[in-house]
Amino acid sequence: MSPLNYGLAPKMRPLAPRRAALVVVLDVGTSKIACLIARLKPQPPQDVLRRRSHAIEVIGFSHTESFGMKAGNVVDLVEAEGAVRYAVDLAERSARCQVESVIVSVSAGRLASERLSAALRISGAPVRDRDIARVLAAGTRRSAHEGRVVLHSVPIGFSLDDARGVRDPRGMLASTFGADMHVVTADEGPIRNLLLTVESCHLMVEAMVAGPYAASLATLADDEADLGAAVVEMGAGTTTVAVFADGRFIHADGFAVGGRHVTLDIARGLGTSVNDSERIKTLYGSVLAGGADERDMITVPIVNGEDREAPRFVSRAELTHIIKPRAEEILEMVRDRLAVSPFAAEPRGRVVLTGGACQLTGLTDLAARILGRPVRIGRPLGISGLPEVARGSAFAVAAGLLVYPQLAHLEHFEPRYTRQFKSGAGGYVARVGRWLRESF
Repeated sequence: MSPLNYGLAPKMRPLAPRRAALVVVLDVGTSKIACLIARLKPQPPQDVLRRRSHAIEVIGFSHTESFGMKAGNVVDLVEAEGAVRYAVDLAERSARCQVESVIVSVSAGRLASERLSAALRISGAPVRDRDIARVLAAGTRRSAHEGRVVLHSVPIGFSLDDARGVRDPRGMLASTFGADMHVVTADEGPIRNLLLTVESCHLMVEAMVAGPYAASLATLADDEADLGAAVVEMGAGTTTVAVFADGRFIHADGFAVGGRHVTLDIARGLGTSVNDSERIKTLYGSVLAGGADERDMITVPIVNGEDREAPRFVSRAELTHIIKPRAEEILEMVRDRLAVSPFAAEPRGRVVLTGGACQLTGLTDLAARILGRPVRIGRPLGISGLPEVARGSAFAVAAGLLVYPQLAHLEHFEPRYTRQFKSGAGGYVARVGRWLRESF
């Protein structure tokens, strides 16, 4: 039975710290689909990116146009399935291997956070692993609501009687043992349709990960996560937010406005096609006005225009006047959501922008002014083998999905609804052999 029937997204078992693994990830967005295949190899503790137990080497990559998607939602199952099949096929050819299962990102479904607590009596006995599992399971069950799916259930602190903020309670004594948890949920409909799209391609979904959380794992330095930071993933159809404090993922939010809306504003304002508007935005888009903008002219193709018709020209200043209001609207919506999040208590916390829509010229300066925070562009850190095109902020979510298996152990999962993580050798006999070695 599907875990969605119990209000839970698919979850993988924690990655064994001393075992290599093959990871396949799929970032299905509004404008693009990215599929990456990588080898994860155990590595000794590092001074930088200390939370990573494995080195990541990309061996397969594809990047294709997305179809059948709107604002992160599947709106045409046939088109979306075809686009996913094509992206996975290209990645398989690049890596020269066959894909059986994938880790998938989620940006739609009105991501929301909930903080809750759960406790149980242990009568003065030492805290054991099974006690931790019981209290986390109780908290996760409390977070299940009709019409919503639990994507992440992360403990952010434990309590022993009246002492709170305990990081590792194992072996400690208490009468009452409790946990404070951060639970991220999304609307059930978009999750079901995305899961159906991927499984229609004869692929098993290992796990589903909130897009801003994945982007954070790829772009945040350890010190930033410890001191407090917010990652703003600016996609084509959605803008989503993840907040970190004390190295922990403590908040998520999002709304359905993104870079695609800027493109549509340009199309309406200049009277040209959406594809031409996207090209103009990519080449000339800016939110900063320059002294020469009135004289710097841009050629604008006419919708259904004939070759003999004279081309139209607009100034770069006119283009900026169209782009800037929408960019300001998006950043003001981000500001309002951060103001009611735990990030408001971190006055010096940094904001990291990721996603394709954050690449507009001057956006970091505009964001710093509106958000009142230091702002930088986030790019994937510590991942080898990434093609040049995938080293920018637009691929932060896909890169972060490669990091996620190393931190899956931080989350609670229900064993009977958990998918087994696939290692390098994927045959049936090999899987049975691994199960026997790990179980006995």
